[in-house]
Formats: sequence, C-alpha cells, structure tokens
Amino acid sequence: MHDLKTLRLERLREEHIPAILQIEKVANGAPWSERSFRNELSHPHGVFFTALLEGKVVGYGGVWLLVDEAHITTVAVEETLRRNGIGRRIMLDLLKAAKERGMTCSTLEVRAGNVGAIKLYEGLGYAVTATRKGYYPDNKEDAVVMWMYELDKWEPPIR
Repeated sequence: MHDLKTLRLERLREEHIPAILQIEKVANGAPWSERSFRNELSHPHGVFFTALLEGKVVGYGGVWLLVDEAHITTVAVEETLRRNGIGRRIMLDLLKAAKERGMTCSTLEVRAGNVGAIKLYEGLGYAVTATRKGYYPDNKEDAVVMWMYELDKWEPPIR
C-alpha cells in the first residue's frame, strides 16, 4: 500500500513521458501518441500535470485554456492505483490552475461506460449536458459531454 500523503503534482517534464506512455496504453483504448504528449511540453494555452507517488509517475492530466473555457483534454491514473483519490487530486489542481488564469467554465468528454469518472466529475461540479454518439475511435463508444458553467465562482468541494 502506498502512502498517498507523498503524492505530489508537478508540471509535465520530458523525463515523465516514457512512464506516461505506459499508463496511457492501459488507460486509453485510443491512446495519445508520444508526439501528443511532447506537444504538451510547450503548448501555449495548456497546463499539464504529472502525479508522482514516492517519486514514481502514477497519473497525469491536462487542460487547454481557450478564451474563457478550460477544456480538460486527458486524465489517467495507473490501473492499480485507481479509486484512491489521485484522479480527483489531478482534476482539482487542473481546475484551480484554470480558475487562476481567468477561465469561467470547463468542459470535458468521458466514455459513457466510465461510471467512476462520471461520478468524480459530477462531485466536482460538472453536469452531463450531451452525448456524442460513436465518439471513441477504438470501439465507437459514446462520449458523455460534461460542463461546469461557473468555474469562476467554483470552490473545491470538501471531500
């Protein structure tokens, strides 16, 4: 068992990418390419965090800041460590960073079958607003579109 008190988030660095790619292969049926992650290193409107537990990469997440909208691009946690609050911590830090940079709303897409993630996002203040039929290329699964409309007034929920 890991001591989650040692969990820390830091900005994406090049040396994180190999471990991220290993997590991505398991977490995402349509995985991002190495180039996609490398692009996040210098994305002019992006914030990308790596979660480290006892110095090991265990998760990551990114957001693009577009005009007033924070678009969550990806969030993933190592399979054996899911449901421990790591994804929640990544989301909290992404939302705080977006709010600090003046974003007033946030959106994301999530696989319709990912009930745990949908519950996490709802607990943070997102609402389901639409479905995109056949959105995911690997298996044509629908995407649930979620929005948080008042990010500028958002406060992190107390656990």
